Amino acid sequence: MRLDVTEFRHFYDSPLGAVSRRLLRRRLREMWPDLHGLTVLGLGYATPYLRPFRDPGTRVIALMSASQGVTRWPRRGPAAVALSEEALLPLADGSIDRVLLVHELELAADLGPLLREIWRVLAPEGRLLAVVPNRRGIWARTDATPFGAGRPFSLRQIEHTLSGALFEPLRSVPALYLPPTKRRFLIRTAPFWENMGARWGTAFAGLWIVEASKSLYALTPPGEKVAAKVKAKVAVPAVSRAARVPAAPVSGARRDGAEPA
Repeated sequence: MRLDVTEFRHFYDSPLGAVSRRLLRRRLREMWPDLHGLTVLGLGYATPYLRPFRDPGTRVIALMSASQGVTRWPRRGPAAVALSEEALLPLADGSIDRVLLVHELELAADLGPLLREIWRVLAPEGRLLAVVPNRRGIWARTDATPFGAGRPFSLRQIEHTLSGALFEPLRSVPALYLPPTKRRFLIRTAPFWENMGARWGTAFAGLWIVEASKSLYALTPPGEKVAAKVKAKVAVPAVSRAARVPAAPVSGARRDGAEPA
């Protein structure tokens, strides 16, 4: 079940959310160090992790589920985020070079249609990064953070899921060894936990980051029927700090919200 957008914002405004964002950003940037000249799409609630990829030579946009709601992003300049139906992305075939999935796969109502849409919009050489809760990790066992909602994955499960949707898993990285605690003195020890995590092994990692490439062994993913293209409606997000955005796309936009950078 999808969380409300305000729940994500509350988490990332907290000390634990801020530290988690910083640790994950570092991992993601290590995996994708140079995206100059590419188009990057963030799906789910990926905006806290998109800023490191923004530079004058990279186009970065984000889509959030209509059932989740949306907040304005980035904080300054033209909005680059909008509402979208989960299985009907308002993007042309092969128009995206990289897709970052955060708070998406574990919360999706139906993974099949969603992954088919991602496959469709990815360019032939396109890649995705999927950030998912580790089934064996402590972050998946508590509902105190958004990573504890939805379905967690073992590494084998997420790789099998991606392979079944015509993606080829390339590499996987464990991440987030810091315990999901609200105690500030433990949060301040985040570097210690991350360093120790490399010695303990993947069983203690809170998340998996899996990179996969689009496979071209078939023209369309399994089960996908050739049909007339349907143009998806997308709206400039209505932004509110406290109120949830309506589930259906709406027209117009307000600029009174702010996404944590």
